[in-house]
Amino acid sequence: MKSDQSKVMELSTAVGRFVKAGAHLSIGGFTLNRNPMAAVYEIIRQQITGLHVYAHSNGQGVDELVGGGCVSRLEIAYAGSGRFAPTCIRFRKAVENSSLTVEDYSNYQMTLRFMAGAMGVPFLPTRSGLGTGIIDEWGFPAELRATDPRLPNQKLIVMENPFDGWGDAARLVLVPAITPDVTILHVQKADAQGTVRIEGLPFADVEQAKAARALIVTCEELVDTDVLRREPDRNQVPFFCVDAVVPVPWGAFPTACYRYYDYDPVHLNHYRQAAADDESYRGYLEAFVTGVADHRALIDKIGRRRLAAITADPETGYAINLDRR
Repeated sequence: MKSDQSKVMELSTAVGRFVKAGAHLSIGGFTLNRNPMAAVYEIIRQQITGLHVYAHSNGQGVDELVGGGCVSRLEIAYAGSGRFAPTCIRFRKAVENSSLTVEDYSNYQMTLRFMAGAMGVPFLPTRSGLGTGIIDEWGFPAELRATDPRLPNQKLIVMENPFDGWGDAARLVLVPAITPDVTILHVQKADAQGTVRIEGLPFADVEQAKAARALIVTCEELVDTDVLRREPDRNQVPFFCVDAVVPVPWGAFPTACYRYYDYDPVHLNHYRQAAADDESYRGYLEAFVTGVADHRALIDKIGRRRLAAITADPETGYAINLDRR
């Protein structure tokens, strides 16, 4: 694809084009930070199901995808939204009622798995996990792995150092690569070509982006290419990795987007209460997801006063004087 081709499109178009039923999907962000919530809500509205989801340590995005009935399998290090949900609520219920199959890895292992996918190698070695039960506790049984060519035949493999003890590691853990069909990120800035700038911590987003066969980027601001070229060292994802650019102000709401807005404790407290009960959760989805036309309509429903309370201070990047209870 030529660098001067615009990849800007509507969110409904991007999701419909790249996220198919049964797809292997990776979403970026970390707990309550930069979850691609506008895209998550659009997936729920389009009723895309059977997804095999990968996430590093995600919270609200994973929980609402699970709660919306979109996810059948999940590979993740941690699913939680801080004090609002130390363990994601709909995620936990789905595990308890056996509607969701989960395989867990450490944070570092998940990062290495995405990195392996980005590098085009089938695995990477590490010492992370040695001496723990994470190696032996499989979420996906051998029978399932034998029938699904998209799954590695083992969760993790422990091997002796092949260099005859060279270095400090006598044994190594091999972690399998992740190559999602599509990754979705929410970022602060992007241009029409697809060059991406993430402000603040990138988490594992860059590795997730480069590991994917297709990449959807939602952004707070669509900026001119010249703006990003003035400081190219601050751009993390090059245009040739990106397939769709979707400008969506407040696209991470109700999670935070550093330097733009904080997470919304009012909404997250409401979500915690609604998610605890199946009937009230259906009401939540109707009120905030399926019952609104798009993310802009959701933001209009939240209202200016609430948005003003979580708008980031330009110096700190966070909302000041925000009641986070």
